[in-house]
Amino acid sequence: MLRRLRLALLAPALLGLLLPGAALAGPAADIARVLDLPRLYTLLAREGERYGAELESDLFPGAGGARWAGVIQRIHDPARLERLVTTQLDQALSGQDAAVAAIAEYFTTEPGRQIVGLELSAREALLDDDIAEAAAARHAAMVTASDPRLVLIDRLVAANDLIEQNVAGAMNSNMAFYRGMAAGGADAAVLPETEMMAEIWSQEPTYRADTTEWLLSYMVLAYGPLADSDLDTYIAFSLTPAGQVLNRALFDAFNSTFDQLSRDIGHAAARILQGQDI
Repeated sequence: MLRRLRLALLAPALLGLLLPGAALAGPAADIARVLDLPRLYTLLAREGERYGAELESDLFPGAGGARWAGVIQRIHDPARLERLVTTQLDQALSGQDAAVAAIAEYFTTEPGRQIVGLELSAREALLDDDIAEAAAARHAAMVTASDPRLVLIDRLVAANDLIEQNVAGAMNSNMAFYRGMAAGGADAAVLPETEMMAEIWSQEPTYRADTTEWLLSYMVLAYGPLADSDLDTYIAFSLTPAGQVLNRALFDAFNSTFDQLSRDIGHAAARILQGQDI
């Protein structure tokens, strides 16, 4: 069935500033003030639009048109993403004042401030298929050459449990998509929960391979300009109690948000398949 990688959370530095005019309070707002959240939400909206076009091509070629594009845009609206993520972040960071202060300190100084920009710039760059292919080729060449930078990248992946968390998130989001289709009345999606889960688990090796390839290519691209010593400090921060609090909070917030998006997309897709208005 359909696969969608939920790679919003590649490392803790992917959250940040408030959207213009937002009036937020609480720990999520404190984190938001030191990182670049609006840019991430905009990138997620662009990724969502690309995914929506791919989904239309797979499920109902030419049948979605402007209606489908509009629904996908509304589902991924950056302001909506902000509301969903902020609610979950506030819950995850409640009572973690010391951790929030340590997070803010790290990401308002170097190299934390530089890392924020590098990660988001790399994510934006990978929207270009040519750059994505070049990044994958660069990673493959580094593997062949046993480049020592890969040791540091592997340590950062392990520190934040990035592969396992992203694979689990992708599978849960696909399950949410099935549930959304079933709720929307799509006959093809009306399967017992156990059968739905079995089908998704049958794709686990593909989720893992795709996640690993994208993640490592992304990290090679993002941290290319970063000195080894600065990458070392990032790994060290990730292993601190504050770094672990942030990592868990980000996965909790974004996984919950992506599950909601997937349910909404599945429901809308089911209505298109049945010829109903969306």
